Amino acid sequence: MKEIARQFESLKAATIMMVDDEPTTLEVLEEFLKGEGYRNFVTITDSRRALDHARSEAPDVLLLDLMMPHVGGLEILRAMRADHALEHVPVIILTSSVDAETKLEALELGATDFLGKPVDPSELALRLRNTLAAKAYQDRLANYDALTGLPNRRAFLERLERALRRARAGSEPCCIFQLGLDRFKQINDTLGNAVGDAILRGVAERLERVVRPGDLLGVPATGEAGTLSRIAGDEFSLLLPGVGSVERGARVAQRILASVAEPFSIDGKELFVTSSIGIALFPDDGEALETLLGNAGIAMSHAKQERANTYRFYSPSLNAESAERLDLEGRLRRALEREELLLHYQPKVDIRTGRVVGAEALMRWQHPELGLVPPGKFIPVAEDSGLMAPMGEWALRAACRQATAWHAAGLPEVRISVNVSSLQFRSDALPGIVASALEESGLEPKYLVLELTESVIMENPESASRMLQQIKRMGLGLSIDDFGTGYSSLSYLKRFPLDELKIDRSFVKGVPHDADDAAIVSAIIGMAHGLGLVVVAEGVETREQLAFLEERGCEEFQGFLFSRAVPPAEWEALLARDPIRP
Repeated sequence: MKEIARQFESLKAATIMMVDDEPTTLEVLEEFLKGEGYRNFVTITDSRRALDHARSEAPDVLLLDLMMPHVGGLEILRAMRADHALEHVPVIILTSSVDAETKLEALELGATDFLGKPVDPSELALRLRNTLAAKAYQDRLANYDALTGLPNRRAFLERLERALRRARAGSEPCCIFQLGLDRFKQINDTLGNAVGDAILRGVAERLERVVRPGDLLGVPATGEAGTLSRIAGDEFSLLLPGVGSVERGARVAQRILASVAEPFSIDGKELFVTSSIGIALFPDDGEALETLLGNAGIAMSHAKQERANTYRFYSPSLNAESAERLDLEGRLRRALEREELLLHYQPKVDIRTGRVVGAEALMRWQHPELGLVPPGKFIPVAEDSGLMAPMGEWALRAACRQATAWHAAGLPEVRISVNVSSLQFRSDALPGIVASALEESGLEPKYLVLELTESVIMENPESASRMLQQIKRMGLGLSIDDFGTGYSSLSYLKRFPLDELKIDRSFVKGVPHDADDAAIVSAIIGMAHGLGLVVVAEGVETREQLAFLEERGCEEFQGFLFSRAVPPAEWEALLARDPIRP
């Protein structure tokens, strides 16, 4: 009962607009409704001004007389239903004309209710309350997100448009934040929709706290709270009036990032989520609604591309970068069918003997106009656009065929390593694709190694362990790549059926002179050997580095000291090189 009373009380804040050419009627109605607790009224006696006032005041309900000079009530009703901004405003007709024909016409034009004059006060109060309650319910369904309770995209756009009108009129600055959760699809896919929904609700609650003016660090209260919306999936939009500088926007963004990054406790487990934010300032980054939202979205996309848990302000240069990226994506989508992709192979060298014992297949893109596109430029585009799955499958099949061809030609039977992307690894189809690639190429499984980054297998350790066990039973080798840059722990690492651990080049670069890097590399080698893993060091460029690695028992290395990645035609000559020693 208390909740129902609270809901009815909230209806009393509705804006009631009344249009009648009799001032006495308006005065009587207003006094009566004030007695019922309603507080906000807009009264119009000149029906010619009704539509303009309706557009500017955005009433929650309209009490409309039919028989008026200049512009009749039916004409006003017809115009409202043709106006996008007013078409859903409830209209209660109040008129002395109660004939069935007039009533039917009003209802056909979209009148919500119909009362004859003189109006019975008790009946009016009941009809008004029911109309407002129905409108509130419909507004909730149409304008609010069912999961988080936040305004949806439709409601946000309407509020944003009103806020921008006020900002233009008063030369007031404002700021739009576009926020997207990092790797949220992976969370949903691996942990389930229930966990994903719980995270979205938690993020919404934290963002609502940030919207309150008193909680904005370093931003003075403007008397008007921000407007927050869940606009789609894992994306949220936030409008903050009075925030018009880069410094203030940055402080708010930092506060939001820190709030979202706090751990979530779900089903007794701690989960960590980060976000990326794009920021557009009014009027510097645009004055039109679509322009501001688009620019904030562009800035968010660039923030996601840079790294997780960061923010970017919009700048005109981002448009050019986005256009270039879209163009590159379009070209990349045609690269497979046009056979523009190729593989180069970087040798893996035994430190003790100096001989080549393996090859890592690395994807290259030879475009007829752009030339050889650097992997650092097209691989991120492929990952973001979902192209890495088909490109990765192509690379796996091509590498297996190449290894078989080298073996048939009498070259040393080295192991071929192929990188597996997160998209491929999360797919249940991976084992079948691997089996098919081996079968069609005739390559023995022992000559194939799949390389995965530690961040990929740590997305969902339990699921990763099952997938790795299934692949391992096929007779393949398994390698964890870029070790040291993610968040693996020894307790998890020992659960995976790995054969090889590769030390990331960022640590190898500093040895032997950087004491921290030297300590990290030594610790990784010791840990890997404790788990029975072969250690491969990446990015070896000097004999000093090689001597350091040999002294600590590292078994293999890759790097420019021996060779860059080479096309297949150069592989035989590379194998004929003299062994390299520290």
